[in-house]
Amino acid sequence: MKKAYINWSSGKDAAFALYKIQKEQKFKVEKLVTTVNSDFDRVSMHGLRKELLLQQAESLQIPLQIISLNGNVSMPTYNAIMKAEVSKLNSEGFTHSVFGDIFLEDLKEYREKQLAEVGLKAVFPLWGKNTRELMDEFITEGFKAITVCVNAKLLDKSFCGRIIDHQFIADLPKNVDPCGENGEFHSFVFEGPIFKNPVDFETGEIIEKQFSPGEDEKDDCFTDKVKSWDTRFWYCDLIPKN
Repeated sequence: MKKAYINWSSGKDAAFALYKIQKEQKFKVEKLVTTVNSDFDRVSMHGLRKELLLQQAESLQIPLQIISLNGNVSMPTYNAIMKAEVSKLNSEGFTHSVFGDIFLEDLKEYREKQLAEVGLKAVFPLWGKNTRELMDEFITEGFKAITVCVNAKLLDKSFCGRIIDHQFIADLPKNVDPCGENGEFHSFVFEGPIFKNPVDFETGEIIEKQFSPGEDEKDDCFTDKVKSWDTRFWYCDLIPKN
């Protein structure tokens, strides 16, 4: 099998992409790669505590590589850091990089271009799939996830800190993608068929955070998008039990 790493967000799309890759047995995923905001020790964009990320990786039984970025890192610096880190992965024998993207064509092209510069190829196990069908399958296969961040422009506070089940999907407004593929919501997966054991946590407070227009909020993968149209988010703090 070809040696691969997965761009690990801690959320449902990354988890389901990993599940699909492992079932196909064409690639061996030997590392999770996640960017963490070093100012707060939390997963970039998702706002998840690093302790829960570490517990998640332990349950998945896959080594975790954390790339630390400060909250005010510029885009040129971000790109330089990511290129250096991926070059190291290439030197370790990794040939493919797995993503959970589904239909954002410009982002897919960006990822492929960035990886090609260091000799890697991108893999998209969920690409082009119907997002409603993906969510139904995700839930049916036994995965459990909770929303940790929602776009306040599109979803109210009640959608934050909520378990993603069939009722959650049914309650989403029509203009919100069932997978949140446009950044409508982000999640933390804490149980499923790829986990050795569930990750225990309790829910803390839900807060609203507003960003200044033009502030770079980068996710855990190679995005060059500045989400200037998304300025308000609800965040649910998850607190490790162990």
